[in-house]
Amino acid sequence: MVQTISLLGSTGSIGRQTLDVCREQGIRVAALTARNSIDLLEQQAREFRPQLVAVNELEAALELAKRLAGLDVEIAYGLDGLRRAASLPESEAVVTAVVGTAALWPTMAAIEAGKRVAFANKETLVCAGELVMDAAKRYGAEIIPVDSEHSAIFQCLQGSRDRGEIKKLILTCSGGPFFGLSREEVGKKTKADALRHPNWAMGEKITIDCATLMNKGLEFIEAMRLFRVTPDQVSVVIHRQSIIHSMVEFRDGAVLAQMGTPDMRLPIRYALTYPDRGASQLPPLDLLSCPPLTFAPPDLEAFPCLRMAMDCARTGGSSCAVLNAANEEAVDLFCREEITLGQIPDLVARALDAVPCVSRPAMEEILDADRRARECVKEAVK
Repeated sequence: MVQTISLLGSTGSIGRQTLDVCREQGIRVAALTARNSIDLLEQQAREFRPQLVAVNELEAALELAKRLAGLDVEIAYGLDGLRRAASLPESEAVVTAVVGTAALWPTMAAIEAGKRVAFANKETLVCAGELVMDAAKRYGAEIIPVDSEHSAIFQCLQGSRDRGEIKKLILTCSGGPFFGLSREEVGKKTKADALRHPNWAMGEKITIDCATLMNKGLEFIEAMRLFRVTPDQVSVVIHRQSIIHSMVEFRDGAVLAQMGTPDMRLPIRYALTYPDRGASQLPPLDLLSCPPLTFAPPDLEAFPCLRMAMDCARTGGSSCAVLNAANEEAVDLFCREEITLGQIPDLVARALDAVPCVSRPAMEEILDADRRARECVKEAVK
């Protein structure tokens, strides 16, 4: 169990639940970072008394410095602030709860500092997973997933001495709020419709991704990179109840599943207390009151984002960065109600067609693919 952490993205859904776990387990928080949610960040800083607090913009940093003038805390901002929080010597672990590719550089900073990285940011592994995992091996950093599905797989693999025993990783998927609808029906749904996830309370972007099943597509790529398996060794099954968080099928036919109530504090707690299991104050899963557990294949015609992500997993290279960046831009446009939900997969497909794929990209080529994909989406909407 770690004693001290840095928390990147403390005011978001995962960040707030991470602080719940820190209260519960008595874990010290040495650094907090947020985008611009100054009011909540101030409250968190007063409660946890970190030595460093970082925000995105200088203006927000100056305002926060005024508010926290009586505390012994350093205020930083921008990418440099994120990097410093991620590599703080006092922190044994870094929780990356920042949304999007903004987490890429601070994640690499944490890895180069040899930290335990509790990954709650799938975009970093989607865009640069091979570079990230190679760096983790080189610097001796420990990568532990926080996504409920990847945490489930990580837990199921604890008894496996040889990764060659893995036959298939089975990612479960709730199906989102539009399960059973046609592509045409999904495309007409509003932002309010898309934000009504049946089982999980999450941030806006990831909830929209769950509605289009792009989230599961990103998790497909993340699983392949994180556990070093081929795309053919990863599958997706619709499991509406979100009780089984994912499964591993082994070569002898055995299938191990991790079950639990749909609460993100479970995988967060495991990432911070591993290899131990910290005691939970939450109600346990009651099997006698569970609904029947059902399983179904995903509809790749109704949800083309998942199909495109699976295709990119097989193509590899910079195509995954293009997929992610185009989707981020399209989701942002949808959240601002400038496009329809049905236009999201169309814009992602357009970017994938327009931006050439580099087979073994360096970091600069990944960032270039990211930039070009975003420009493609913006130009298409114009």
